[in-house]
Amino acid sequence: MARTVRFLKDSQKEFQKVFSELCRTRNSWQAWSDFVELSAISISNALDHESADRKKREERYLQVFNSYSAAEQGIFPQLLYLTAEALEANPDQDFLGEMFKAMELSNHWKGQFFTPYNVCRMMGEMTLADAQALVEKRGWFGIQDPCCGAGALLIAARNVLSRAHIGHTCALFVAQDIDYTAGLMCYIQLSLLGCAGYVVIADSILHPLTGPSSLLPIFQPEHDVWFMPMFYDQTWQHRILWAQMELLLGSLRKEPAEGGQDGPQAAQTPSPAPVPAAEEPPLVVGAGGQLSLF
Repeated sequence: MARTVRFLKDSQKEFQKVFSELCRTRNSWQAWSDFVELSAISISNALDHESADRKKREERYLQVFNSYSAAEQGIFPQLLYLTAEALEANPDQDFLGEMFKAMELSNHWKGQFFTPYNVCRMMGEMTLADAQALVEKRGWFGIQDPCCGAGALLIAARNVLSRAHIGHTCALFVAQDIDYTAGLMCYIQLSLLGCAGYVVIADSILHPLTGPSSLLPIFQPEHDVWFMPMFYDQTWQHRILWAQMELLLGSLRKEPAEGGQDGPQAAQTPSPAPVPAAEEPPLVVGAGGQLSLF
């Protein structure tokens, strides 16, 4: 049975009322994780038509969705709508994280604690004080959180940028978390808030995100990658293409042999030229702290 919880916001009361209908036949944790997973797959597969993950996620969606009755199946889109409505009405909040804590579902994650949103907002204001200068310098910049949880830090960062009139084409959001449900909560909220970027489900210590640039990360087999809808925007796709071209041109440059400039060229496979830090710093998630810019 769902717990009786006292909420302060009408949006939270309505969400809990609808969500409790799913808890009549299963425990609240299972209902929550199923809601989060189905919502994330719905968002991802709406635009992802080519990746190898699409078919696997669609099969998973049907497996989970069909385990519920017809009446219960209609509750999932209601919950996603209420989430989107709450974030649209007040984007300055970690809606899913707050619901998760209010319904005491965090008891299932021993040792895990979601940072309060007001602390996240303070961190965002401090970290992004020079955001406008970064945009003027390169046209865009990246912001990362290697332990994203439900996404409160990145949501707060997004709102700091919004208040500074810096839109989705100027900031690339990169998030990672070891927990599947937490990472997807972050993915859902950032996607609904119109952010561009990707969320990776994997241990950020054992399997950190690295690569020649934030636009060209090297995904490992252990990485479960979820691209936000706005990352498919033509602006970002053109930037990815440009970064690929620069990397390819760099790899075609051959280094002189050890004998000097006048000696024969070394007979070896050329390696990609490093990207200058001033233009496109290499991607190492977590290298600058929990909330850092690149």
